[in-house]
Amino acid sequence: MKSFVIRHIPKEHFQDSLSLSEFAFQYEVPKEEREKKISLLKEKECWGAYVDGKLAARMTVMDLHTWLYGKRFAMGGIASVATWPEYRRGGLVSGLLSNALQVMREQGQTLSYLHPFQFAFYRKFGWETYTETKQYEIPTSLLPKLPHQPGRIVRVGRDIELLNSIYQQYATGYNGTLDRDDAWWNNRIFNAKKGTAAVYYDASGSPSGYVHYEVKNQVCRIHELVYLHQEAWKGLWRFIADHDSMIEKVTISVPADDRMSYLLDNPRIKQETIPYFMARIVDVKPFLEQFPFAATREGLEGSLRLRVTDAHAEWNDGEFLLEISPDGHVHVEKMTEGESSAPVIACGIGTLTAMLMGYQRPTFLHEIERLQGDQESVRLLESIIPKAQTYLPDFF
Repeated sequence: MKSFVIRHIPKEHFQDSLSLSEFAFQYEVPKEEREKKISLLKEKECWGAYVDGKLAARMTVMDLHTWLYGKRFAMGGIASVATWPEYRRGGLVSGLLSNALQVMREQGQTLSYLHPFQFAFYRKFGWETYTETKQYEIPTSLLPKLPHQPGRIVRVGRDIELLNSIYQQYATGYNGTLDRDDAWWNNRIFNAKKGTAAVYYDASGSPSGYVHYEVKNQVCRIHELVYLHQEAWKGLWRFIADHDSMIEKVTISVPADDRMSYLLDNPRIKQETIPYFMARIVDVKPFLEQFPFAATREGLEGSLRLRVTDAHAEWNDGEFLLEISPDGHVHVEKMTEGESSAPVIACGIGTLTAMLMGYQRPTFLHEIERLQGDQESVRLLESIIPKAQTYLPDFF
């Protein structure tokens, strides 16, 4: 195995970095768009593994924020992980991931997300599935039959302030959504997804939903449909159905708990649930200190020892004493094993992440032996971990 050095990719190597990404992900950036693409790269986010001074592998650690139970967390988004074939299986990606964990910890990013090329590969490093999407393909004839709604639809173009005000209210109701800024809207939404944005104003005149969509080749591809109440949902779907003379079907991705098919006259539409992104707790102690635990039921307050196994972040590997008050406040202290007599709950970092993201419940994880502990401790965790649906409408 050749030795390698991990460091920031300097701007003068951005062309090489883009070429590596093009090769690894099998796409090509047109010549006239390369400079624009490169201008979006940030030196502080781009990391490379160098062998004999040559860029052999690369990774981006994006500075993002995410919503979890209505609370905003700093999050490191891992993206564009690529290696030239002649350097693969040499430990370069492992080195880049270890470096990323250290960097994210130093930057106060207690969470990390990534889109895996292979789930099993990233599980070895502590990331775990945290969300799924449900994809619908609906023939025009099976679209919901809805009456006119009391509100109105207005096409708005790139009105980021308006669209984001609606999105923000919607996104905070899910776990794992992004807190988008203007650059994200411009580069990741409008520039990456062609189409039209239309806002639904409800009966009171309030903007309460929007749809971002494209009609092409008789297919209505909905990039995103966001609504704050049922009137807005019905108004937006009525608007989509009114395109019936020019489309044969509609495609859309929605949260995994979406129940639209139940509302259709004929629910036999094409549906597919797809595992999507993975998450990882980067730094357990500050994450737990920020985590919005729920208030406990009477008699459930107390202490709990959380024993975490993390082979790739030594600062997480060990025992944490959680002192839980009735109002849901938790004091966290890392301690020497056996220092307290409080009940023990034990799990790996991936299981802990899936549980606290709200993707899987403690009882289920205990049943499948991913979470070890007595029934009373599991019951306590069930009480203090809030329930919320995970969802991520974005990609990086």
